[in-house]
Amino acid sequence: MHNLFAYTDGACSGNPGPGGWGVLLVAKTHQKIIKERELCGGQDSTTNNQMELLAAISALEILDRPSKIKIITDSSYVKNGVTQWLENWKKNKWKTAARKPVKNAELWRRLDEAKSRHEVAWEWVKGHAGHPENERADELARKGMEPFKSNV
Repeated sequence: MHNLFAYTDGACSGNPGPGGWGVLLVAKTHQKIIKERELCGGQDSTTNNQMELLAAISALEILDRPSKIKIITDSSYVKNGVTQWLENWKKNKWKTAARKPVKNAELWRRLDEAKSRHEVAWEWVKGHAGHPENERADELARKGMEPFKSNV
């Protein structure tokens, strides 16, 4: 059973454009929340997929010791990438099945490294569907994007 959960989301105003990522980290014991931590950040020229990846990366990199964690994301790109595509990309020297370079390979490598230190389960949830923790992660992503929106 997982006691640590990371709800992650990315946001972008334009694609590419200014973007942000957000993470709601929740530690629970027997369904009781014992601690929450919020993280967010952003960039001035990025894509939504890059922000989704950075949210998951940030959730894992902030942990100071190996942990058992469930990452809940509304990004099928992140969930499918890490659970279905990543191993083949590595075997194929970071090429897709169509022999094209993997997009965002540097972030995928970083995510692969970050997850290697932990026992990670991945779950997809539908975004903007009233899931409270996912909605909070979305708010954090938008907060992370705010400082960069004025730069355009």
